[in-house]
Amino acid sequence: MKKTIKYLLISTAFVTCGCSDLLDRESLTTMEDTNYWRSENDLRSYANHFYETFFPGYGLEWDRDWAYSYSTGFCDDFVSEGTQSYFTNKVPTSLGSKSESRGCSSEYYGPTWGFGLIRSLNIFIDRLNTVAKNNIDEEAYRHWMGVAKFLKGFQYADLVSVYGDVPYFADVVKDDDPETMYKDRDARGAVMDSVYVLFNYALDNMRENDGALFLNKYIAAGYISRFMLNEGTWQKYHGTERGGGDAARAKKYLELAVKAGDMVINSGKWSFDSDFKSLFASFDLSSNSEVLFYRHYDASLNITHAIGSYNGGSESETGVSLAFIKAFNCNDGKPASISTIEGANDFSLANLTKTRDPRFDACFYNKPDVNSSSLIYHYKYASKEALQYFEATHNVIKPTWYSDFNENDAPLMRLGEIVLNWIEAKEELALSYGGAAVTQEDIDKSINAIRQRPLDDDAKARGVQQTVALNINAIPEDPDRDSDVPALLWEIRRERRMELFNEGSRIKDLRRWHKLNYMDYDRNPDNYLGPWIDFSKEIVMPNNDTNEYLDKLIGVLTVQKKDGTRVTYDGTNASEMVGFYVVRNATNREPFSDRNYLAPIGQQQIDDYGQRGYTLSQTYGW
Repeated sequence: MKKTIKYLLISTAFVTCGCSDLLDRESLTTMEDTNYWRSENDLRSYANHFYETFFPGYGLEWDRDWAYSYSTGFCDDFVSEGTQSYFTNKVPTSLGSKSESRGCSSEYYGPTWGFGLIRSLNIFIDRLNTVAKNNIDEEAYRHWMGVAKFLKGFQYADLVSVYGDVPYFADVVKDDDPETMYKDRDARGAVMDSVYVLFNYALDNMRENDGALFLNKYIAAGYISRFMLNEGTWQKYHGTERGGGDAARAKKYLELAVKAGDMVINSGKWSFDSDFKSLFASFDLSSNSEVLFYRHYDASLNITHAIGSYNGGSESETGVSLAFIKAFNCNDGKPASISTIEGANDFSLANLTKTRDPRFDACFYNKPDVNSSSLIYHYKYASKEALQYFEATHNVIKPTWYSDFNENDAPLMRLGEIVLNWIEAKEELALSYGGAAVTQEDIDKSINAIRQRPLDDDAKARGVQQTVALNINAIPEDPDRDSDVPALLWEIRRERRMELFNEGSRIKDLRRWHKLNYMDYDRNPDNYLGPWIDFSKEIVMPNNDTNEYLDKLIGVLTVQKKDGTRVTYDGTNASEMVGFYVVRNATNREPFSDRNYLAPIGQQQIDDYGQRGYTLSQTYGW
């Protein structure tokens, strides 16, 4: 009985209900198909079991697949000690599952190969049409069909983002239909055209409100803006060999991204009224006006996670590089290379938190920390209090942020992402597909609305300032801008990198923009450096064992001066250790190529087809 109740509690982490509601809820693990689908309660019960799979937030306890700050580090923001993590360089033995698990490939921040979820969702759609439709009213039918089709589109859009061509199953596959069960991959464009239809149905039919923490059309619109922006830009920037190059498809997908964004923005239901840190370190997001959808954690229901503790100061983590820091705007809205504010080119952490966009202060500790590979400790998913407590108590972790006892809520879909999806889609349409030019009003609704978020009290006390508004008639001319990216689009991409840091979007962005070359760190030596440090004055030592720790750094700790010369610590020259921190033994990742834009299919999956007399094609280039 305990196991059953615990599963129910876990599965209802997204809903608000009393104890009697929990005990009366239909089982989510078993059902009798012949007498199910009788009411909306049955449909809601069936839909509930998808929530934890599709919307894990910070995960559950130590299960961190898909969790922010754990599965999102493979991109050009971070630098590790030693050789950088590498791309897949050979076809894996197996890469897939027949279960409903989505898995998580950190290389793609996407699902592993498998269609168990699609089968389950096709069953949902089939039973809605054949059974439930006779037991519920038309409005309820359309809503639940919208939920089912949205989730099916969600899964297919994610699979396509990883593998390109995938088999599309329009209906439930019967056990006696091997021709369909073992069909080869359908073309990416055809699959995404079907997803486009699914998403439009969801937008047109889902309820505007179905209760706290349940899916509705606005939440769906947020995700649809994400997926359609991804596919629209893939079509623009990739050739036919990877399923792209179709201008008509690019246009219609981007237009749907704009439509979905318009639906949320024009509703007036959400706004930027809270500080950035509160989005990620709050114990209750129910009243946060920026958050459309979140996962609630509650220790009294045994629903907790561990992500906050990994950001709490004591755990070792991969830090961001100097190259990433230089991409972060100063608070005058310009990169440091052209900024005119005082201290723009002072890359010490204490100065960076005051001179950069406020999101820097909300994401990064303001002192060098040896628990980070680059000495820049990111704590987006823990409170400022957690780091302050850690510093004051010398490596004692505040109980709230310890182990897997964390209870801060996870934002799943928020206005900040939606407006950036929307403005990028509008600009891409304007640049290439005859769309209306982006206006100052568009910028004010998106980038400038984000920049006007209020500051938290700690940030105000330390002199952090809001970033000035972006003027469409005075777009910064970044000397590091890629020549093939217009200035406004470059700034939209920069805003996205700051806003969505460590949320899983960066590697997907590099792939859809055809910019995996950014992952070649030898292109920019700043990828191997950290902040400007004065080692003898700034470094937070672990457990106060200063002398013991310093002995370990002899011949290892190195800084780089502004003229490019390097100095290594020899045990006597601590005062000379002033410069950019050189990440220990950091070297480039193994070579990769254009085939890494899409994942290969496991050999076992191909062999399974072959043993039954069918063919499963391998991904292009593999």
